Amino acid sequence: MRYILTLLAGLLALWTAPAAALVPSAGSATESTPAATPATTQEIDAEAGAENDAAIARRLRGILAQLPAFEDVLIDVSEGVVVLSGTVPDEADKARAEEIAARISGVVTIENQLERDLSVDQAGGAIDSLASKLDGLRAMAPLAGVALLVAIAIAAFGYLLAGLTGLWRRIAPNPFLADLIASALRFVFVILGLVIALDMLGAGALLGAVLGGAGVIGIALGFAMRDTIENYVASLMLSLRQPFRANDHVVIDDLEGRVIRLTSRATVLMTLEGNHLRIPNGQVFKAVIVNYTRNPQRRFEFQLGIDADDDPDAARRVGREALAALPFVLADPAPEVRTVEVGDSNILLAFLAWVDQSDTDWHKAKSRAIGAVKKAVEDAGFAIPEPIYRLRFDSRTDPLPMSQVGEGKPAPQPAARKPATPAPTAEDEDVTPQNEIAELVEKERRTDTEPDKDLLDDGRPVE
Repeated sequence: MRYILTLLAGLLALWTAPAAALVPSAGSATESTPAATPATTQEIDAEAGAENDAAIARRLRGILAQLPAFEDVLIDVSEGVVVLSGTVPDEADKARAEEIAARISGVVTIENQLERDLSVDQAGGAIDSLASKLDGLRAMAPLAGVALLVAIAIAAFGYLLAGLTGLWRRIAPNPFLADLIASALRFVFVILGLVIALDMLGAGALLGAVLGGAGVIGIALGFAMRDTIENYVASLMLSLRQPFRANDHVVIDDLEGRVIRLTSRATVLMTLEGNHLRIPNGQVFKAVIVNYTRNPQRRFEFQLGIDADDDPDAARRVGREALAALPFVLADPAPEVRTVEVGDSNILLAFLAWVDQSDTDWHKAKSRAIGAVKKAVEDAGFAIPEPIYRLRFDSRTDPLPMSQVGEGKPAPQPAARKPATPAPTAEDEDVTPQNEIAELVEKERRTDTEPDKDLLDDGRPVE
């Protein structure tokens, strides 16, 4: 459509042009062809019926005289060649003057010798320009004030909406997500107010530049704070998945303890030695987690060796019966004994049994079971062999003369008798759970000054 309008404008110019302007005179047969101009640029006639140098110069001077930036421009035209000299206040004015001259009909070419005026006097024009811009800003002040008020009102509404903490906590599954929703609302309404204010001022391009720069800065900060962002996202996912409860006995990779709380940055454990352990949530989210509290039934295992000449099946029956006779060992699943391997001097058996951790301490139960099975196996006549070492002496070691054997040595004493095994006490029989660490965790949770910061929620299902 643009090219069609340009073609129609050219045809109209040819129709309205005088004949003298279209047909060259006899004396102008040797004149140069006018400089070609783009099809989309409309030519400016020097004057009706005249395509000579004086007319070109007069027409160009008349045009430039109307523009203050070209008051110091000198024009010389010879044979259709326009020479522009003098000074202009800005570098862009040089190209502008050349463009105006090229649009004069009859111009063959242009020699642009203009230079930018770098004198001190020219600085006054820049100061005037700055003053005019300041005047424009003062004139825009009322509109800027209205735009600022609109932006503040929108941002204030966003803060008011985000301040409805009770509403967001009813909607969100935990306080952490409620705070995240409130922060997102504040951010969105602040940006919305800024966009509307800049649009009212007609500064859409500035807004695009600001948002583009903010995006680049955001990407750079994202790479620089990758670990922090990963930890923050992991906190969000853990708060939704709830992999454990408070006071659960867990092993996270190789870190063991009872869970105190889950915060927006770390998971806090109390180790079995009573120390606080903070693990970044990014590490917890990717870790292998063993939870000993989820299932109250837990199995213990230990190994015991018997003499290589003994019957392993008979030893297994004795050991199984000894485990089943213990009151804290569960009948379902039933205890089990396995033959692990046959060594050089013994047969290794593995004893396995289950206990209920809600009323039995796992470590105490295992300790008592080892003693009970060992005693039962020995009472049944099975030997628990000691390690056997073979000593070899070479020919350089001479035996002692028989006459020296026993000289100056005290008479051998009879072997000491094995002390009698004392009867087990009530403390030895006790296998109740040890709750010292669990009680410390509960005490700390009761005295927590900021319970809302804990992301563990007993009302949500455990993953």
